[in-house]
Amino acid sequence: MGESGTVKLAIAGCGGIARAHLTAYARINEKEPGKLRLVALNDVSKESAEAFADEAEKLLGYRPPVFQDTREMLRKAKPKAVDICTPHSEHHRVALECIRSGADIMVEKPFGVTLRASKTIIAAGKKHGRIVATAENIRRGVNQRTMHWLVNEAKLIGKPRMFYAIHASWNDPLKPRRWHWRIEKNLSGGGLVLDSGAHFCDSMRYFFGEVDRVYAFVGQFEKWPHDKNGETVYSEVEDSWVALISFENGLVGTWSWTMAAPGHSFTKVVYYGSEGCLLDSGDVFHGPFDNAVLILKDGTQRNMSELREEFLRSIGEEGRNRLFPHGFTDGITLECYDFLEAVQKRRRPEVDGEDGMRAKAIAEAIYESAKLRAAVRYRDVLNGRISKYQDPIDRANGLLKGKR
Repeated sequence: MGESGTVKLAIAGCGGIARAHLTAYARINEKEPGKLRLVALNDVSKESAEAFADEAEKLLGYRPPVFQDTREMLRKAKPKAVDICTPHSEHHRVALECIRSGADIMVEKPFGVTLRASKTIIAAGKKHGRIVATAENIRRGVNQRTMHWLVNEAKLIGKPRMFYAIHASWNDPLKPRRWHWRIEKNLSGGGLVLDSGAHFCDSMRYFFGEVDRVYAFVGQFEKWPHDKNGETVYSEVEDSWVALISFENGLVGTWSWTMAAPGHSFTKVVYYGSEGCLLDSGDVFHGPFDNAVLILKDGTQRNMSELREEFLRSIGEEGRNRLFPHGFTDGITLECYDFLEAVQKRRRPEVDGEDGMRAKAIAEAIYESAKLRAAVRYRDVLNGRISKYQDPIDRANGLLKGKR
């Protein structure tokens, strides 16, 4: 396929996030007709895939064929790119099949159910010469681009010193809940530390660089019963954590979340530097938000809208077109567009598999520290020297044999 060729695209997994991806591809198709052709939808649930195909037809004007088996989909539809939106434990299985068939891939976050799973995807991509992207949308938002500029180029808060990203709330554990694969550790890899937390971990790397050490508590204070086809099963993943994260540049951050704190709820997110801080007030996963405020030590305050305008002026028209093609500002649309461009132009995507794995390694370092009840070096987790938390998940997913 040449640089101008239509990307023959498939979507594997037809759940909630895939619908957001489908909407993004429809937006892209409106701006650049012929950039992509959705040639297949794949999901183990025929009902889900058929319903998804109905939505695709409404948005794109044609109905892609539906498959329930990855190999059959690859053999018959022959996609050149696959957007993988399956449950976490299926990411590496589907990715390997696609790569070996000659398709480029984009994998939803978190990139692999464990670091070992992530590394198998990256190794296969290198072996077969395929593009491997991570579907990370948050860093691409205008506010996040502004934050990166504010910290690394304009240096408006001075030298980064510390941050606090803390949330506490109460969620009734006895409220009726239906079973979902996310509550089983072998399917999900863990809870919000690596699920929504994948966004925060990627953003912290994007804003502040590489992590050095992690010391963390991860726990489950409540039992969280769920109904699984009439049987009561209990969540295996965390409802709380507190992590102290130090970075190679000297920054130290506290990242903490719980839904098991009755009586008083609060959220506080502040990034401090030598000259001031950015005060945020959204959540501890996806910021900074529109109501964020820069507060300097002399008392000067600037709101996010002012900062965004200054950032956009600073990068000029060329920079705006590069970061926000066609005026897209939605992160999912931008990640999908970047993937298609990478496939067409045979270039590295902005957030490739290595980036996805390195962000994931921060989350895994939190789990590993909690498991060992000790501080851990980030690079020891990234390099596989520490994997006590991940080993049982790897064994359950056929990624590790014999190690106890």
